[in-house]
Amino acid sequence: MDEGERWATTLRGALGRRGFLLAGAGVATLGAAACSGPSSGAPSAPASTIPVLQPLTGGAPPNYVPATPTSVLWGHLPTRGTRPVATVDNGATVVVDTISHEGVLEDQGKDPVAYFTGQGVAAADVLTDAATVARQTPHDGPGPHVVTGPIAVRGAEPGHTLAVDVLDLQLRVPYGVVSNRHGKGALPGELPEAWDGRPEFARWFNTGREVSVFTPAQAGPGGLVGALGPATFPLAPFLGIMGVARDTDAQVDSVPPTDTGGNLDVNDLVVGSRLYLPVRVPGALFFTGDPHMAQGDGEVALTAMEGSLRATVRLTTIPPGGPAPKAAFTFPFGETPTHWVPIGLSDPDGPDGGGNQTSLDLAMRDAVRRALAFLVGDRGMAAPVAYAYLSAATDFQVSQVVDRTTGVHALIRKADFPT
Repeated sequence: MDEGERWATTLRGALGRRGFLLAGAGVATLGAAACSGPSSGAPSAPASTIPVLQPLTGGAPPNYVPATPTSVLWGHLPTRGTRPVATVDNGATVVVDTISHEGVLEDQGKDPVAYFTGQGVAAADVLTDAATVARQTPHDGPGPHVVTGPIAVRGAEPGHTLAVDVLDLQLRVPYGVVSNRHGKGALPGELPEAWDGRPEFARWFNTGREVSVFTPAQAGPGGLVGALGPATFPLAPFLGIMGVARDTDAQVDSVPPTDTGGNLDVNDLVVGSRLYLPVRVPGALFFTGDPHMAQGDGEVALTAMEGSLRATVRLTTIPPGGPAPKAAFTFPFGETPTHWVPIGLSDPDGPDGGGNQTSLDLAMRDAVRRALAFLVGDRGMAAPVAYAYLSAATDFQVSQVVDRTTGVHALIRKADFPT
């Protein structure tokens, strides 16, 4: 067990699930004093003790994957023909820099230095790799996301499942953005349309006439928090996008999640969690992006609190019959120290299936079926008893309602079952 694993195990045992999640987000800054965010007047720099993590140069760890114009895709996901940007051994620990698309997109000027300095951020506190990607990487996919990868794993073959252990997530900047765009979100056609032309809301409209709310991150006595108006809220960073390549040559939109992962937006997949992804192509071709600092269940405005993260993950390929839930060999399946997390999607086939159904009913049914399959196939429960247990004891949470393919995930308590 390496140092990172020992740290995670100790912290989980000492703090429990929620305490562990928050500690994992801000263990390096828990003792810092809280700082106030921008006032309602002119933008001012967000004071913070959270360091800015620019790309690593000298002293980078082994298996470090930076976010460069040659190591990211913009708006689409890797497929079977995508050349890997790195190849690692089975079980390797990988450090991956991710870039938030917020501040980089065209409706914000496609110039993160200009955008964030306009919010009061010092130019030196804007990520240089974000600025370089904005200038040099073609935005040639239909989605907004900047995706780092793919990373090939030696020995991974179709029929395996790739276990992605999230060992560490560090904020790269002390700020994020929450956006709402026309025709999108939980209330398309209603918001932000109702705010168009209203002078009292003009400060939140970006250059493309979409709503982008700058959100400072602060270090407080209890951990990291975000600040929006009079409200502060705890940060629990996670990677909105984690996936493996689909077995297709067709372009895959970065927005809808599919049966090989992608934009799942499951906010329980924080530090200490594991995500299983069914391998469809040799090497698996793992990718990640859409870094979130915090997200409520549903992600209703359109985005979470989007902000760049440095992720440390362990990538392990598991052959059929190996130590993984049976369901994990055919569909994404999550796990935390305290819960199993079957994941349901309204349209798992994604673009290859000709769908992208926006339906919470379909996502809920899919999540229930996958939870039932796990309880029957892996825990040995009789189906009628498993169905009754899900009704009596399991929470089903809305992952997100904004990515065309909607998501619902179950939280099955491990403590309810004998070891």
